[in-house]
Amino acid sequence: MISTDKMSIDQFEQYYTEKLWEAIPEIYRNEDGLAAKPGVLRSIVSVLARQAAILRRSQDRLWDDQFIELCDEWAVPYIGDLVATRLLSALNKRGRRVDVAKTIYYRRRKGTPRVLEELINDISGWEGKMVEQFEKLARTRHGLDAFPSPLAGKYSGTMPGGWADLRNQREAELSSGPFEEYFHTPDVRRYSGTTGRYAIPKLAFYLYRLKAFEAIDVTPFALGDDLRFGFDPSGREIPLFSKSETSRDWNQWRSAAIAEMPAPIPCRLLGNGEYIITAEIIQTLIVKGLSQAAGDELLKIAGLKFKSESSLYAFISSFNNHDEIQKDLVFLPLLSLSIVPDCPKSMLLPDAHTVLKDPLDVNSIVVGFTDPESVVTTANITAASLKSWPFAINKELAIDAEKGLFMFKVPLKSSDKLFIAYHYGFSGSLGAGTYNRPWIAASKPDVEIKGGGTLKLADLPFNGIARISDSKTYGPVDDVTNIENLVLQAESDQRPYIRLEQDWVLNSGANLNATLTLDGLWIGAKGDTDAKIILEGDFDCVVIRNCTIDPGGSRNLLGEKILPVKLSIQGRVGNLCINSSILGPVCIENKGIIEELSISDSIIQSVEVSVPALNIDTGKSVINRSTVFGDAVLHQLEASEAFFTGNATITNAQQGCFRYSAAPKASRLPRPYESFLFSTDTKHWFTSRIFGQPGYAQLSETAPEKLQRGAENGSEIGAFSNLMNPVKSDGLQSKVNEYMPFGLIPIFIHQT
Repeated sequence: MISTDKMSIDQFEQYYTEKLWEAIPEIYRNEDGLAAKPGVLRSIVSVLARQAAILRRSQDRLWDDQFIELCDEWAVPYIGDLVATRLLSALNKRGRRVDVAKTIYYRRRKGTPRVLEELINDISGWEGKMVEQFEKLARTRHGLDAFPSPLAGKYSGTMPGGWADLRNQREAELSSGPFEEYFHTPDVRRYSGTTGRYAIPKLAFYLYRLKAFEAIDVTPFALGDDLRFGFDPSGREIPLFSKSETSRDWNQWRSAAIAEMPAPIPCRLLGNGEYIITAEIIQTLIVKGLSQAAGDELLKIAGLKFKSESSLYAFISSFNNHDEIQKDLVFLPLLSLSIVPDCPKSMLLPDAHTVLKDPLDVNSIVVGFTDPESVVTTANITAASLKSWPFAINKELAIDAEKGLFMFKVPLKSSDKLFIAYHYGFSGSLGAGTYNRPWIAASKPDVEIKGGGTLKLADLPFNGIARISDSKTYGPVDDVTNIENLVLQAESDQRPYIRLEQDWVLNSGANLNATLTLDGLWIGAKGDTDAKIILEGDFDCVVIRNCTIDPGGSRNLLGEKILPVKLSIQGRVGNLCINSSILGPVCIENKGIIEELSISDSIIQSVEVSVPALNIDTGKSVINRSTVFGDAVLHQLEASEAFFTGNATITNAQQGCFRYSAAPKASRLPRPYESFLFSTDTKHWFTSRIFGQPGYAQLSETAPEKLQRGAENGSEIGAFSNLMNPVKSDGLQSKVNEYMPFGLIPIFIHQT
């Protein structure tokens, strides 16, 4: 298919319309304008011109359609037939195109670990790692084996095939994962959960389904002492993620390292720094003032690898000139220059190798200042567990990546302007997030907002587009009245946080059939504040797209309860359209009216048992591919691929439909079709039901098969149906079976 953007750029329809119109005798053109229904002939010409434009585009693309990288979707099976590949499902468009493009590449390398690991991203779009499980078996080494010391575990020092060194806590965190260094006795049982993993013929594919999204220049959550901060602007404890750094170049492929997987960063991984001192580094320090005697002592350890900063420090303590070397003016530059580029600490945090580049391009976490521009580097950063917020740290900055916290050694000055960037994890592009929203580029804002702070009434036009161009925190927010056609949107790849301190009223005033669009915003409430978004007046259409209206359910770093922000309809809304969003309770109050509610690819949650997630007793509700945590009270329902965890009570059950969906048996529904009605507790069916956690609303492996594959197209039921995870998983399994060595057994393990 030709995209709408390309069709508007080439203007073939307008060209052929005018060309055909000019070919018609003038008398008929004149009569067409004077007829009782003018423009009929012109309309016929437009139809003919549209077909001519389609034919012209098809002719222009004949050359492109010969190449898999450029061809239209219809041509992919034909090119696939030329290379005799086994086509994947048409629902997995990306995977099918990549498979056709790399079929010959795969065949030339069939059976190699390289191809099997590449298949994970090529077919499913996930990150992953393949491990040959015979390498994880404990055994007695023989004389033909290589000398074991160079093959010892990177973190634990465990010799290959030997028993675990339990003194190392970091290695215990890696157990049962793709990077573990423990070895096991054979387990010949069929794979199920944690059993049956380790045997000679088994290939383990560890799959990372979550994505790491980059948040740049966010306003951190301050605890008020200029020392302690949280990365998340709402004040939640969240795990920070490492960004994916795997190369997509076929010729530069290598197996991914642990710090390159989109997964939560453990504290010990963030603090894992390795150091090698070279003669060049020592000479650099001498030029900067290090004495020759101290430099000569450092030459004794040139070329040696130290697996931690503490071991390097302890070794230098035995030198005669240790006092000079261990001073901050010497030791910190020494750490910065000698850190190994491929160690986890250097890959996750800025150091001397990356600070001259854009640190956001190569690092997962960045903390610095904007006036003047500076970045805190690895030599001045320590990884720490800040659960109890200790006040004594030995470096300029301490980061707790497991909880998303950071702390400075000394309080910041009032003139210091913090800059932070980090990665958070989530299943897909749903809710407010730092992902691409291409339709934003097609609109031109009337008002551009940036810098954070109060969102004033003057910033929000009654009739126009207001765009927030950064990811700062905004609040308090003024009420908006006399709305005629207001669009409040976030810039693409940005996630501004709007913090309410009271109810936010959006009122059309005397205007009838007003329109309102909220796009890309994260709207939450200040700690312990019970706030609502109230729609008053008369709206023809209200669109909430790619937004997060905080459902609450946890506490912030100050111990304050994060209460849900409710969407309250207290006027008339002709069509309330919620698309790709995460919302708290949606309800009608004070005789409000919704004529039609449309929800698609969204999550609606009520964290209070007594409050329904949806309480809409008027009009028709159309819910597609969405998850509703809590009860739902609706007048009329048309649902497809919808998952209700609480009872759904439909007043008019004689009309509407409930197809390929799931709800408790106690619900009052329209006649179900191919749906899953259950009576058991659903909490363990999700990785997490707490907003802010990476696995929020993601189906767990304990979810029934009817949920995981219950959609009409064979995908899962609920908000992430469009991700097509079951379809991608089937395609990956089929291709692994095609290209792996004969007689081996693949097992697929979901890490996140």
